[in-house]
Amino acid sequence: MPLHITKEIHEQQTELFIQQFGDRMLILVTQMGKVGTLIQATVPPTTPFAPQAPSDDASNAALPEPPVSIVLTPLMGTSPSPDHKTLLDIYASQIATLAWSSNPSYRSPVVVGLAMKKQSISLEDGEIVIQERNREVFFEVMKMVNEGLKQLRSQ
Repeated sequence: MPLHITKEIHEQQTELFIQQFGDRMLILVTQMGKVGTLIQATVPPTTPFAPQAPSDDASNAALPEPPVSIVLTPLMGTSPSPDHKTLLDIYASQIATLAWSSNPSYRSPVVVGLAMKKQSISLEDGEIVIQERNREVFFEVMKMVNEGLKQLRSQ
């Protein structure tokens, strides 16, 4: 059964859709009312994931670290710049990791669709610098995804 949640994050209506299929999971996060860029995340079946500690905290410490073995494959859509591609990859990696961590025996691919309002990022000395507001949006989106995954498991 698909799940749909709407929440306002920093004055932007943000929608989350989660649909479990037999061979993969689809997670869409949109602030623009469309599917956006689709990225498939996969990991080898032997990749270990510890069960996610219960937390309502949206801090960095509450998020499981994406595995180094994660493979991101763009399926549809493009980002407007290489910097934004990196940002989309960060979102997709973390969302997929939340899906896998929410059920430690689940290793199927996760397809992530992202259509986020443009965020301000910059490069300083070759490093991506993300404004604090963007960081807050990221953690709020991850909290929303966590809530959605919990609701999906309880259905």
